[in-house]
Amino acid sequence: MLGEYPIQGRGAAEIAASIEHAVGSGELLPGQPLPPMRELAARLDVNPNTVAAAYRTLRERGVIETAGRRGSRVRPKPATTGRDELRVDVPEGARDLSTGNPDPALLPALGPAFAEAAARAGAPALYGDDPADPDLVRAARSALDADGVPAGPLTLTSGSLDAIERVLAAHLRPGDVVAVEDPGWGSVLDLIPALGLRAVPVGVDDDGPLPAELDAALRSGARALLVTTRAQNPTGASVSAGRARELRAVLRRHPGTVLIEDDHGHGFVDLPAHPLAGATPHWAFVRSVSKTYGPDLRLAVLAGDPRTVDLVRGRQRLGPGWVSHLLQRAVVRLWADGAVGPEVAASYSTRRGRLLDALAERGVTAHGRSGMNVWVPVPDETGAVARLLQSGWAVAPGARFRLNSPPAIRITVSPLAEGDIVPLAEAVAAAVRPSPARSYG
Repeated sequence: MLGEYPIQGRGAAEIAASIEHAVGSGELLPGQPLPPMRELAARLDVNPNTVAAAYRTLRERGVIETAGRRGSRVRPKPATTGRDELRVDVPEGARDLSTGNPDPALLPALGPAFAEAAARAGAPALYGDDPADPDLVRAARSALDADGVPAGPLTLTSGSLDAIERVLAAHLRPGDVVAVEDPGWGSVLDLIPALGLRAVPVGVDDDGPLPAELDAALRSGARALLVTTRAQNPTGASVSAGRARELRAVLRRHPGTVLIEDDHGHGFVDLPAHPLAGATPHWAFVRSVSKTYGPDLRLAVLAGDPRTVDLVRGRQRLGPGWVSHLLQRAVVRLWADGAVGPEVAASYSTRRGRLLDALAERGVTAHGRSGMNVWVPVPDETGAVARLLQSGWAVAPGARFRLNSPPAIRITVSPLAEGDIVPLAEAVAAAVRPSPARSYG
């Protein structure tokens, strides 16, 4: 039922706007069913085709979803709300392990890098100047060459998600299907329907996407693939050399696939990258700096085939134009100074490994091959999250990251000290056990 909210409008645009306003204001809730098209058409005294057009617009905007005879309903995470419905409210005194943030103590001081970048800026950047700092391009290209990313042009975006959105929008059209990791990055799972695209899940293990599931997704019509090279969020998967060979073989059988790789782990992961780039004609390899140098440093390098890079640059010129040159020069300075050394990756690896060992000793299966998160399968997400909150630990429910994969929780290890490992492992072990059976009478 729609409760007291009256959907209004005579034209498709008005009806769609009325529903979207209700979703954004919270008057229509995630998962709430919408009236059948003919019923709403009769209520509004309009042609059913008008309501069908309104619903189609809302589907393309990521607001609603349609499941055949079960009708249409508000998406569980509608793009129009701007809210994270699955955010954990952390009570006072609890430790927050739900955010996915890096450890602030391992982030470099940005002030000196920006001060030096400003001092060395020389003439101010003006409209029409090259959007990419040549020193940044040279440094980025050298690092990409060392990791086996094919030669090709580079451009810059405001972080990984910005790059992913621009590549998808450049190559795909509403209704197209994108193969995504499952479990995978929640922001990507929200972005895809917001662009009017559809996601098809590809299972993941510690070595990355499963080749057979990828092949099935591409055979079913997926036009693009999103892969996390290492430090996969939320599972910590890292594409191994063997898995990369298998995935490249699958992609060569589907040359029309647009391949997007997210290497946000560069700089804080101690495992090598095994790129898939070049396995298809259209590809993008995205390397951001936000997790390594701080989330406020919104810059990513995008390498790709000439057409993909040209399309992204062209669309960017119509919007922000370029990424701040001051920001670019600061990143060059941070790279040149070695502001983040191998000890950062070692620190995350140590915390993650000790937690995995402590959980294994208590019979708890968990995953976390790289990065700053540990993924723990559970029989009941809601119960596990609630029990851990009662024990003083806030973790992220896996529903934020899942399509078809089983329930789990995500634990961010960044805030953990050595003394936290055993108490947390004990709390997780207690939280994931099935509740004891009760008898009455």
